[in-house]
Amino acid sequence: MTVIAMLSVAPVVEGSMSGEVAKAVAALDDFEVAYETNPMGTVIEADDIDELLAAVGAAHKAVDGDRVSTFLKVDDKRTKDQTAADKVDAVEAHLGREARRDRE
Repeated sequence: MTVIAMLSVAPVVEGSMSGEVAKAVAALDDFEVAYETNPMGTVIEADDIDELLAAVGAAHKAVDGDRVSTFLKVDDKRTKDQTAADKVDAVEAHLGREARRDRE
């Protein structure tokens, strides 16, 4: 079954964190996971929790700093194989439109 997670890893520093966040995202490439980064974190999909947690650990360790903050939210739906895109599609079906709007 697919395990889906929202991951945010960042050093606790003043100023831009994008370089360190990029290191965390790049660390995911060493694992059998799919991911998509958005402005608030990275959605990760893996076949099992062990692969997901290994990837998260590597992302956390990839960030340099005296203090690193990591937020992880896991959806381990064990009765059905569902991707992150499937979850968005379900919401959009209820909305009758894309679940997105640009500011005017």
